[in-house]
Amino acid sequence: MSQVIDRFLRYVQIDTQSSEDSQTTPSTSKQLQLAQLLEKELKDLGLTDARIKEGYVYGTLPANSVKAIPALGLIAHMDTSPDFSGENVKPKIIENYDGQDIVLNSELNLILSSQDFPELQDYIGKNLITTDGTTLLGADDKAGIAEIMTALEYLATHLEVEHGKICVAFTPDEEIGRGADHFDVAGFGADFAYTVDGGPIGELEYENFNAAKAIVKVKGRNVHPGNAKNKMINSILLANEYIAKLPSQETPATTEGYEGFYHINDIKGDVEETTLYYIIRDFDQDSFAKRKETMRSLTEDLNQTYGAGTFSIEITDQYQNMKEKILPVMHIVEKAQAAMEAVGVKPLIQPIRGGTDGARLSFMGLPTPNLFTGGHNYHGRYEFIPTFAMEKSVEVILKIIELYAKEDLR
Repeated sequence: MSQVIDRFLRYVQIDTQSSEDSQTTPSTSKQLQLAQLLEKELKDLGLTDARIKEGYVYGTLPANSVKAIPALGLIAHMDTSPDFSGENVKPKIIENYDGQDIVLNSELNLILSSQDFPELQDYIGKNLITTDGTTLLGADDKAGIAEIMTALEYLATHLEVEHGKICVAFTPDEEIGRGADHFDVAGFGADFAYTVDGGPIGELEYENFNAAKAIVKVKGRNVHPGNAKNKMINSILLANEYIAKLPSQETPATTEGYEGFYHINDIKGDVEETTLYYIIRDFDQDSFAKRKETMRSLTEDLNQTYGAGTFSIEITDQYQNMKEKILPVMHIVEKAQAAMEAVGVKPLIQPIRGGTDGARLSFMGLPTPNLFTGGHNYHGRYEFIPTFAMEKSVEVILKIIELYAKEDLR
């Protein structure tokens, strides 16, 4: 088994699920278990400055060249999504995949179907790592961590390979939008960076959604249902009306490419009060602003019908499209593209229908596009990753470092 696969299988055993309900950093103390392991492994590789600061793991591999090579950063996140359990992960290795449905769990009748997930057909003859159907896998983003660590180990043990300063960081709480909250850009020391946090092999991304979250609260009035006529106000029914009035064809299930959406991802309530939790996404800044205004206007319109204060909304911006910060330094995208082509990977340059730590870091002065990890179907029981894609990710990282080592900025 290759080193990157061995690392990945070790890392996914550690439950690092983050929590939106917590205000600590990290949001869950169990993320520190992986942080401490990574700090030790960095020190074992000779990175004497390896450290944990506010839940973030940092380390630097010093340059071994006299050239003025740019300082390159590599970043991945330690947490897994709150959307699905990451506890007691039991990865399954499917060798020489035959193109048929994969039984994840016979007892629960859970099937990774090639009909539901046709991308499986791209990996016939390859080895895959899947879940056992009861948890997510954790390739988002422990695959990225494993790939960075494997590349770093190669450099640390092959001193003949010329390179500039390599800065690494592993962040907590990316999945809940806080991965860059306490990132020490100055202390990190890189001129630019890459997050290794993408999906299928070849993905190279420098555009992402503008993102906001919206919390809509609906107030009702509870009265005994036996004599509730003209008295009861059922907040659940009013909330349903709010949902129905947003464009039904502008949801994640009906959009792709550069199309934005409204996504309701949680509802909590009873007759007295119901709360709707939305995320708003769009690549275009003007369209993004219009989406937020649509939700505010709908809130006002329904208050006109049902009375002031029946509906309220709170919208919080989360991150911005990194494109404007990447365009002035497009060499970082071009180098990654050249590196992929050099190792036999076809670059797939496309927008991220989501976000990464790199989106916020780019606006904090650290331009940070995103590289593939190789994974599919993140955040759920149908997650899988081809092993060869992880190995190719390591090759791409090393090739990027090699290409920059050929430059001398003096």
